[in-house]
Amino acid sequence: MSALPPLPKAKPLKRPTQARAKATVQAIFDAFVRIWQREGWARLTTRAVALEAGIAVGTLYDYFPSKAALVSGYVRHCIETLIRAVDTQVVEPPDMPWRLRLHRLVQLLCGVDRSALSWFHPDLLALEPQVAEPKHQRRAHEELMAMWLRVFEACTDLPQRPPAATVQALHLALWGGRRYAMLVQLDDTQMQQWAAEMERLCVSAVLAVGGPAEGDGRGA
Repeated sequence: MSALPPLPKAKPLKRPTQARAKATVQAIFDAFVRIWQREGWARLTTRAVALEAGIAVGTLYDYFPSKAALVSGYVRHCIETLIRAVDTQVVEPPDMPWRLRLHRLVQLLCGVDRSALSWFHPDLLALEPQVAEPKHQRRAHEELMAMWLRVFEACTDLPQRPPAATVQALHLALWGGRRYAMLVQLDDTQMQQWAAEMERLCVSAVLAVGGPAEGDGRGA
């Protein structure tokens, strides 16, 4: 079965580079989320988002020429926010034991630690085929894989880093699992349990490659 073609004008027109433009786009995304949460997808319009964000409709159209383009831009924003959170909380801290890095990574990727993540609704998954082409999905996959590799590069206390094939398998298991968990709407307790099992799977896969490190690595 062939994928549905993207909707017309489903691609954002430009990406903000200056601080003022970034603030404008963030205000647009914040308004987008508030309206969706308050009134639902059916009543969300670009005009309503512009009004909520306090900007002219023409300004919104400079970035997002349609509702579909706004969804596309927001999904991209969610992925970029996740990657920044992983880089900041998992990759960059010095002298962090590898088990703690992996714990933080799994918590973020499973959506358990939501403090640094964008709001996401399961209905966005259903809209993805209409706003994202296969090349966009591949690009997201490659960027998330690169993120995983940065995490393991930061794990200097690991006896041996897992091979790329293992890293890709872990990435697909967590990313695909999180998306399905959203579709079936697991509650918070079930999400916590699932995240704990995924962390155990990741640790087992890493130790199977390099052998056990001294201690559990979660302490200071």
